[in-house]
Amino acid sequence: MTLPTSQLTITLSRRMVRQAIALAAVVMLVPQVGAQEPASVSAASPESEIQQFCTNIADAARDQRYLLQKQELEKLQADVDERIAVLEGRKTEYQDWLQRRNDFLQRAEAGLVDIFKTMKADAAAPQLEEMNLEIAAAIIMKLPARQSGLVLSEMDPQKAGMIATIIASASDPNTSKEPT
Repeated sequence: MTLPTSQLTITLSRRMVRQAIALAAVVMLVPQVGAQEPASVSAASPESEIQQFCTNIADAARDQRYLLQKQELEKLQADVDERIAVLEGRKTEYQDWLQRRNDFLQRAEAGLVDIFKTMKADAAAPQLEEMNLEIAAAIIMKLPARQSGLVLSEMDPQKAGMIATIIASASDPNTSKEPT
């Protein structure tokens, strides 16, 4: 019987070895589980480091953003200044053109009035009837009164009446006033 006992003892000891190995494996895993807990504590640490990093660079980022905005504003200001210069140039060209036009119109008007001054009323009337009524009225107003009366009497009564109305409204002091 000693033989079976020793066999039994050997069997038990192998079982115990297996259990001991299993227990050792479990014990070895427990420190790793414990080692993972500080990892969760260290996870909070990078967040605080990130927060601290962001706070430290916030002023530099804000300064950089302001610098970019300032550069953009300077670029826009230069563009506006360039456009203003172009508009000023065009304004000068327009004023020059307008002055030349007005000078021409004054010379042409004076020449036209002189032409109609030398014409007989029966020859001037049909030509004035064909013109724009406002221009005809302006010419007739600049003619001597006696000649203006003769030209109007030679014209079609309806057109002469419209021209007389334009002349009368031009001499009305209330024509240019705005209604109150």
